[in-house]
Amino acid sequence: MKVTRRQFVKGGVTAFTVSMAAPAFLSDIARAQGASRRNLVVLYLSGGNDALSTLVPYTDPFYYSRRPTLAVPAASVLQVGADRSGKALGLHPRLTGLRQIFDQGDLAIIQRTGYPNSSRSHFLGTDIWSTANPANSSGAGWLGRYLDALADPVDPLVGWSTVRELPHALEGRRVSVPSIPSVAGYAFSSPNTGTEATYSRATMANIASHVPVDRPHVAFVNGTSSAALATLDRVASVASYTGTVTYANNGLAQALKAVAGAIARGIGTKVFWVQTGGFDTHAGQGTNAANGAYTNLMGTVGDSLLAFYNDMRNQGLLQDTLVLQFSEFGRRVIENGSQGTDHGAAGVMMALGGGVNGGLYGSAASLNPNNADGTLENNGNDVRYETDFRAVYARVLDQWLGADSIPILGGNFRNNTLTFL
Repeated sequence: MKVTRRQFVKGGVTAFTVSMAAPAFLSDIARAQGASRRNLVVLYLSGGNDALSTLVPYTDPFYYSRRPTLAVPAASVLQVGADRSGKALGLHPRLTGLRQIFDQGDLAIIQRTGYPNSSRSHFLGTDIWSTANPANSSGAGWLGRYLDALADPVDPLVGWSTVRELPHALEGRRVSVPSIPSVAGYAFSSPNTGTEATYSRATMANIASHVPVDRPHVAFVNGTSSAALATLDRVASVASYTGTVTYANNGLAQALKAVAGAIARGIGTKVFWVQTGGFDTHAGQGTNAANGAYTNLMGTVGDSLLAFYNDMRNQGLLQDTLVLQFSEFGRRVIENGSQGTDHGAAGVMMALGGGVNGGLYGSAASLNPNNADGTLENNGNDVRYETDFRAVYARVLDQWLGADSIPILGGNFRNNTLTFL
């Protein structure tokens, strides 16, 4: 009889008590493996990133008339060329790091990504992007389903969330993923020190090695404990990683440094989750101010990704590494009365890495409120999606991870025009 994590939590917690603690929560350890050296790093911008401030349509006059305070001046944008309709586009001036990667041909910018009838809700929107199912956002995550499909035997570190709470996207039915926000904090916890602590760990390992088939709840806990103990030394090796570049002392940069260390040490992780917040910019967005909120966010994202990119390139690991960035929705075309922007619809996705076919994908919306070309919705206040975000997922699953996207995503979302991989 198989016991799932959900069944154990509901019915088995009282059946087993562990007096010695290993890392945080042992039942969040994964059992999955990867078939190749390729790594996927998912970067989630929490809060709903303002795509029109990230990728600026600086020749559209309605961008300036509808955003009199927040519009980025044309002279300040970092030009990246024109889309297929000929509309000139540029990155936010603090995304100098991404501009460098774009110029190397290793950054793909995918415009107007989303889905029909955008929820414009943080919670529902996040769940939809996590499950890749706008009709049912309560199931397993798309990455969790991918990990569930991997063949046994599985590596307990095949997935790694750098945030404390396991993201919905990584929730699976068969495979669990550890949340390791602090590499230094991922250690065997014992009230003893020195030799006694070593004995405690050895004792715990001996207890966990017994997997009674007739007591499924105990077997589940012991098996999960064994997997956790097996990962301790591998994770500890990441703590000493210094890298070939200097990472800034902020949460995003340090999370990417840990990811770089895990890749460089070859500890077995295939899918990483990295998250940074602050993008719910309803007021005081500060798109142009030197120390404005959004300006600082863009600086953190661009500089952190450049450090990670250079580190991977310096170590010859860039060809095996893909970063996929997205947010749960874009923001309104018009600025509000609080010098911010409210929840919108389509956003922008980016893919970064040595195997990426860089460039601009898709077309920019015309921000004329009359919506003559149909690129806006909600009475001309929101950007309408052009590319289903599941088409981007499908490309990553099929072309990068070597999986079959159709059963994982529950449909055929392949789009032959998305040749970023």
